[in-house]
Amino acid sequence: MAVHEILKMGDPRLLRVARPVTEFGTPALKALIADMFETMAAASGAGLAAPQIGVDLRLVIFGYSKNVRYPDAPPVPPTVLINPVIEVLDGGRTEGWEGCLSVPGLRGVVARDERIRYTGFDADGQPIARVADGFHARVVQHECDHLDGILYPMRVTDFTRFGYTSVLFPELDPNADDD
Repeated sequence: MAVHEILKMGDPRLLRVARPVTEFGTPALKALIADMFETMAAASGAGLAAPQIGVDLRLVIFGYSKNVRYPDAPPVPPTVLINPVIEVLDGGRTEGWEGCLSVPGLRGVVARDERIRYTGFDADGQPIARVADGFHARVVQHECDHLDGILYPMRVTDFTRFGYTSVLFPELDPNADDD
């Protein structure tokens, strides 16, 4: 396993639409997923998309039991989600603070769908279908945006609620967002 460099906003590879995964259960895919989990953990992330480490595939991972970057967020089960599809369920939209490992040191308020169903496949090609709400739904939508070349600042509508984490949230570890 290896920790990969996380691409930063401004890198054109983050703006591409990722290609679908076509082969499941391969040693290369499983090694990539292991590396992604190690990279996410090293950066104290809540999720990570393959394009964030320069891999042009529709693959995201997410999940944690406790996260220093989001100390009030409830646990999200560790998940590998390949070729995801998101269906919006009832519940409307809600605003919440987001950060991103590819946009270090900044946070912004983004409106997201409150309740979703996500489907896709695990590393072995087995179908996944889950309903998520709250922060879990936010994490899934944020990570899946990366697969379409969208970074969360592109979704910020009120830039009075966008700024440096160290200013907006001085109680958080100042190094947690600067990986």
